[in-house]
Amino acid sequence: SLIFLGLLYLSYIETRHFKAAIVACSFLTFIASVSFGPRTILFGYLYLVLLLIILQRFRQRGSAPLWLIPPLFCLWANTHGSWSLGLIVFSIITAAGFVQGSWGRVDAERWTPSQMGKLVVTGLASIAALFVNPFGSRLVLYPLDMAFRQKLNISHVAEWVSVDFHDLRGKLVLALVLSLLVSALVRRTRWRLGEIALVLFALYSGLTYIRFLFLLAIVIAPVVTKILDFVPQYRPEADTPIINALVICLMVGSIIYYWPRSPELQKSISERYPAEALVYLKAHPPNGNVLNFYLWGGYLGWKDRELEVFVDSRVDIFEYAGVLKDYLDLLGLEQSKAILDKYKIRYVLMPQPGGYSESAMTYVLEHDPEWKAIYSDKLSVFMERVDPTPPLHDVVKLR
Repeated sequence: SLIFLGLLYLSYIETRHFKAAIVACSFLTFIASVSFGPRTILFGYLYLVLLLIILQRFRQRGSAPLWLIPPLFCLWANTHGSWSLGLIVFSIITAAGFVQGSWGRVDAERWTPSQMGKLVVTGLASIAALFVNPFGSRLVLYPLDMAFRQKLNISHVAEWVSVDFHDLRGKLVLALVLSLLVSALVRRTRWRLGEIALVLFALYSGLTYIRFLFLLAIVIAPVVTKILDFVPQYRPEADTPIINALVICLMVGSIIYYWPRSPELQKSISERYPAEALVYLKAHPPNGNVLNFYLWGGYLGWKDRELEVFVDSRVDIFEYAGVLKDYLDLLGLEQSKAILDKYKIRYVLMPQPGGYSESAMTYVLEHDPEWKAIYSDKLSVFMERVDPTPPLHDVVKLR
């Protein structure tokens, strides 16, 4: 909600068209939904909106509380690694003001010497502020580590795939791109150099990795608001307070009525996570190492602190240790027995065959005489090894 309100304010201040800003932000909410959920990256995107608001005010008025930016980056670095996106955005906006001129429909206006000095000092202070964290330079260098070292993470985690134009979100992104192209062709809109550079950066990021569609939505919201200038402006004299109040009451009532109740939430969880299997595991604690499905690792560790999961969504940790590669080899049925022996796996908790693409392993183990299913429900299968597990001297300790 805070991100939406901040983005609405950013778009409105850019265009002074409230209705167009609402339409633009509402549409872009669907594109940004890829990152919805209880995730720390949302704090990063909130900080990005705040950064853009400050820089927008500085560009429009020539002055703004730039002193807030270094503390913002300090907080950002201690919250989520997306601070690197903020630094790129800050650099693009700053660098665009180092030149002046016109190229077709693109204009660039140079910062005054005073403004340039303030931005440079702010940028240097922001970089220094990044190092104010418990881990020093390691935390600052982490985004580079992810980009260039965590190859398995980038190539196998779903949010790092490119936009799929066959699904609904992909079609909305395509509509957005086509709208930008058509608008550029039929309208005589002037573009600022910094504005077009930001749009190109956000388009590349969002189309290449769906994880950054939220970034695209934030950056492009003021641009879409400009395109929607044909939407009728707000007219106070045409207000109908009674009808407005009724509509608001109807909306609030609908939210209350359709707000999911606890049983509905539990049902939704049970459809995606092994809630029923977890009841069995608590009643029959495993006496040995458990191989779990990657998407269930965080849920299992959260609900049962006594259960040591094999892998979860902290992909970087498991990639560094080599566990992620072994897990992917297991799913690909490459040297499965050797890897199961390596980690002395006695139990396997995996989806039912056909539930996920990774469930091929479930099918193989179900037809392996060395394994037997000791629990099964509509979502998951819990299997135990029948033959004795390998001796301890060949075991890699996970914890």
